[in-house]
Amino acid sequence: MIKAEEIIRLYGMKPLPKEGGFYVETYRSQETIGPEALPERFEGRRSIGTAILYLLTADTVSKLHRLKSDEIYHFYLGDEVTMLQLFPDSSSRVITLGCDIAGGQLLQVVVPQGVWMGCLLTAGGEFALMGTTVCPGFEFEDFESADREQLLKLYPSQREFILKLT
Repeated sequence: MIKAEEIIRLYGMKPLPKEGGFYVETYRSQETIGPEALPERFEGRRSIGTAILYLLTADTVSKLHRLKSDEIYHFYLGDEVTMLQLFPDSSSRVITLGCDIAGGQLLQVVVPQGVWMGCLLTAGGEFALMGTTVCPGFEFEDFESADREQLLKLYPSQREFILKLT
């Protein structure tokens, strides 16, 4: 079976700043949307959409963060991934991405804009290769890192995950 290091090399992946894991951008629309057509939370123009390949290893996590855009995660191969989503209404959900769709794992998950999210390999996993698609397209200035203490106050039932993902 292929190893994480080989995937990183084959795709020329780099560490993903602030979030963790490894990535390579695979698509950025050449068409853009002007600020007059975008919600107020955006400043300046945005690509219509972007996509990346994203790799988690046993030594990395996707730290809790939120975006100004919707983000769609696609599971491709490897070990299952546990994702935490924390919603503005103080509710939360834990999702498992993986290939066992008959067992309830998901191949695709939508993270709505403004929802805190983070993920990690399920215990014992070695790596997972996923992709994400973001619309309007991702810009690093649209990324917000989570504040551990604030999230622990707002989502006490998810303490264990918040500690692992911040």
